[in-house]
Amino acid sequence: MPSFDELKGEICTDVLIIGAGLSGLLTAFFLKERGVDCVVVEKGRICSHTTARSTAKITAQHGLIYSKILKSYGKEYAQMYYEANSQAVNSLKKLCKAAGCTFEEKANFVYRYNMNKLKEEAKALEILNVPYIYSEVLPLPLTASGAIGFENQGQFNPLKLAEFVSKKLKIFENTKVNEMIGTTAITEFGKIKAKKVVVATHFPFINKHGSYFLKLYQHRSYVIALKNAEKLGAMYVDDSKTGFSLSSFGDCLLLGGGGHRTGKKGGSFAELREFKNEYYKNTQEAFNWAAQDTISLDGIPYIGNYSKNTPDLYVATGFNKWGMTGSMVSARIISGEILGKPLDFSPVFSPSRSILKPQLLVNGFETTKNLLTPTTKRCPHLGCALKYNKAEHTWDCACHGSRFSESGKVLDGPANGDLKMN
Repeated sequence: MPSFDELKGEICTDVLIIGAGLSGLLTAFFLKERGVDCVVVEKGRICSHTTARSTAKITAQHGLIYSKILKSYGKEYAQMYYEANSQAVNSLKKLCKAAGCTFEEKANFVYRYNMNKLKEEAKALEILNVPYIYSEVLPLPLTASGAIGFENQGQFNPLKLAEFVSKKLKIFENTKVNEMIGTTAITEFGKIKAKKVVVATHFPFINKHGSYFLKLYQHRSYVIALKNAEKLGAMYVDDSKTGFSLSSFGDCLLLGGGGHRTGKKGGSFAELREFKNEYYKNTQEAFNWAAQDTISLDGIPYIGNYSKNTPDLYVATGFNKWGMTGSMVSARIISGEILGKPLDFSPVFSPSRSILKPQLLVNGFETTKNLLTPTTKRCPHLGCALKYNKAEHTWDCACHGSRFSESGKVLDGPANGDLKMN
């Protein structure tokens, strides 16, 4: 990956983008194409967090999402969601071709152990006139009832794409925003005055607007890459957040799962290795890593104005484990808003939509419980109790998903500073 200097001094720009993951980089890329002066800042290295840990599936099929949207918001919003994400798939295909990065076209399947849920999704797709395929036989060592698939989806190398789009951008690495005063960002050694600001930091770090500490939680999942496994011709994912995902890339089978709410107990790597030892005995574990995703209240990302009262502040978050298409959707929506050309499907992603969802009660309960839990180690974000993660040797927050190393260094936000070790 290319490297960039740290910001030192005071600069001015039309648009400041905070966060140099794929979402932030694509937003800057589209604005730059339209002649907009923009600056991207990243507290570490570009794409070194969520983007680097993605299994990089490109699909408009995000679990059994369409029956849920149809039920909660109606046909118009469900069609908006499909249109946004199907366009994102096509845009990523074209951009990958221009970038010369590895892209493999494959079908994506979502499997389920509950046949009724699959039937509901199939009915929703028919109402929306969305083409799909159905299969009761899967080339997997699982006893799922069946799966619904979308053809002509794909997977790619997101870091190669990030390298391509970052080449002509004005980026500052190792430049953490410590404070926002209106649309002016204060960093350790500099200041950035902007007309508009985009927060693409995975979990939004500005607490006084938008109530994202209520609207989001973070989910941790794990991946092991297996050598000498039979190659899969499609991508497979369980609709359950605690299920398994399987796909082949290069000479490896990527087995994902063991997921849990950050700060809570889960299967982690042990669950994956148990699965591997039972069903893929003749394979060898070549790599392992973990990823963290922001989960919204209703399974739809928050993309657009940070809040109703912040017309010059934008946000892209809550991609619900589908960050590759989410990054493209957010880049197109936010760049369109800034350019004065809003897209027709933007309303379904509005961050100001109702928060009266069952997940809100779960998030509220976890926050209250962890605020009241007596412990010496507290998260500097909002003061919740931290739990030790034995699998990764970190201190994790179950309220909002901040994570810290054993020495107290912040690894994942929304905490914007290190842990004080007493």
